[in-house]
Amino acid sequence: MRSQVFFIRATREDGNEALAEKAEKIFLKIGLRSQIEKNSFVAMKIHFGEKGNKGFIKPPWITKIIDQIKSVTSRVFLTDSNTLYVGKRSNSLDHLSLAREHGFTHDALGIPVIIADGLIGRDDEEIQVDLSRVKSAKIASSILDSDILVCLTHFTGHILTGFGAALKNLGMGCASRAGKLEQHSDVHPWVNPKLCDYCRVCFDYCPSQAIVEKGDSAFIVEEKCIGCGECLVVCNQGAVKFNWDSDSVRVQEKMSEYAFSVWKHLKGKISFINFLIKVTKDCDCMSQDQQPMVEDIGILGSLDPVALDQASVDLVNKRSGKDILRVSYDIDWSVQLSHGVKIGLGSRDYELIEI
Repeated sequence: MRSQVFFIRATREDGNEALAEKAEKIFLKIGLRSQIEKNSFVAMKIHFGEKGNKGFIKPPWITKIIDQIKSVTSRVFLTDSNTLYVGKRSNSLDHLSLAREHGFTHDALGIPVIIADGLIGRDDEEIQVDLSRVKSAKIASSILDSDILVCLTHFTGHILTGFGAALKNLGMGCASRAGKLEQHSDVHPWVNPKLCDYCRVCFDYCPSQAIVEKGDSAFIVEEKCIGCGECLVVCNQGAVKFNWDSDSVRVQEKMSEYAFSVWKHLKGKISFINFLIKVTKDCDCMSQDQQPMVEDIGILGSLDPVALDQASVDLVNKRSGKDILRVSYDIDWSVQLSHGVKIGLGSRDYELIEI
């Protein structure tokens, strides 16, 4: 049986009010609202945008979805997890400040903003999945403590996975820093002694006492390191490094398995909405504005993240007249989708229902 994907045409020219109404229509068509109860905790997972980036989902576009949820429960909040790389979103204080700069405020939206994995990405829980790439997934605690999850995703290209959409928002976006590190690298962090000033801050934050002194520099003992990534964030000199996994297949499969872990935990309590508006070559983590690759397309929603992402890719490539995602980075973006089908996360066979 084909999965249902709902679609409404939309562009930035529609204006904030019309876009909010169209997003609301998609949300209601998906049918998740009926699963929300009076005291449900509802997490709205979104990307607040990086400093200098302008492609993220704008706060006014989601106001009517928020109103729909608040008509049932007051326990609704916007959330994201801290980043693995050092920047304005690598700890909760800076992350919240940036979210506020981009308009994600209680005054504007009527709900709080919570960073799901705590002050420096330490607040997580493990979910056993026992899949081929991931045995247990490290997921941000506030995501797992919620009763309902609404994934709001800005569809973009991506340098490592070809594109980033619902699966990436669910798998990478809901992971704690340790979970992101596990997806991005098969090796533990290491210290560049030329950059280390031996301030010892990382010693205090390492939960496994894996950092020792070696030649007036910090040194990470491989056998003790648990890969939490906290040293990466607290190092003020940028001396802590790790090797990005350049194997796109491996990263996409791990990402899909992480997405499966959250989907399994909240099965039947998650909905996914993709905004195909200002579709850029790179993701919203890039700290710069980019021109769109294609004209604005619309808003899509589904209970099936695989079907939703497949439909989104198909619409983007149809609009461009070619596989523009593969042209951008020569990456087989379909791996995340085919692996999602293999592990039971969803189906690539869908029925597109335009409203």
